[in-house]
Amino acid sequence: MSTPVVSLKNASIYQGNKVIFSSIDLEVNHGDFIYIIGKTGSGKSSFMRTLYADLPLTQGEGSVVDFDLATLKDDKIPYLRRKLGIVFQDFQLLSDRTVRENMLFVLKATGWSVEAEMQQKIEEVLQKVDLSTIADKMPHQLSGGEQQRVAIARALLNDPELILADEPTGNLDPQTSVEVMEVLRKINANGKTVIMATHDYALLMKYPSKTLKCENNKVFEVVQRSV
Repeated sequence: MSTPVVSLKNASIYQGNKVIFSSIDLEVNHGDFIYIIGKTGSGKSSFMRTLYADLPLTQGEGSVVDFDLATLKDDKIPYLRRKLGIVFQDFQLLSDRTVRENMLFVLKATGWSVEAEMQQKIEEVLQKVDLSTIADKMPHQLSGGEQQRVAIARALLNDPELILADEPTGNLDPQTSVEVMEVLRKINANGKTVIMATHDYALLMKYPSKTLKCENNKVFEVVQRSV
């Protein structure tokens, strides 16, 4: 049996001295698509931040892509994040660089050095999100949906084991949200594990999958009809 991509056992998440979640028990397996839902302020982002080690795990056990969160040293965090693809609500593209230059920045920062290989990788990930023709455009020349798909492509550059998408459709209209979801579902169908925080219940109904709810300092699985 393969090792879970994410495993939390009796884990508690804190921000400073404030407990956000207590006693989380969770396993996410290779190829899963998991929704994280909950009201604004319920801790969805804190949960996601813990998975990519932006918040330390100080109580309980936790592992993400074979990294032990409880013992993870600061100098090892970049190595964890190279095995993750992180997508944010606000795209976080560098506004003064083209799409290609945004991608090159990430590749060079994570150790790539051969120009031909970098260009080939950029073409490959843009093709996966159906944006092969926009590599030399600036972010402001793209729609919100296109910018988010570029952000997803950027997250795929280092062939991550896990995609963490924190409200990826939060700034998008309903039709564009569907387009972004189609991209994420296609990536998942090709074998990538995806954890997506969202408050968009219409997407949950259209694309049902395992759903975890954040409420009253707990994270628990819910059946689709009761979310």
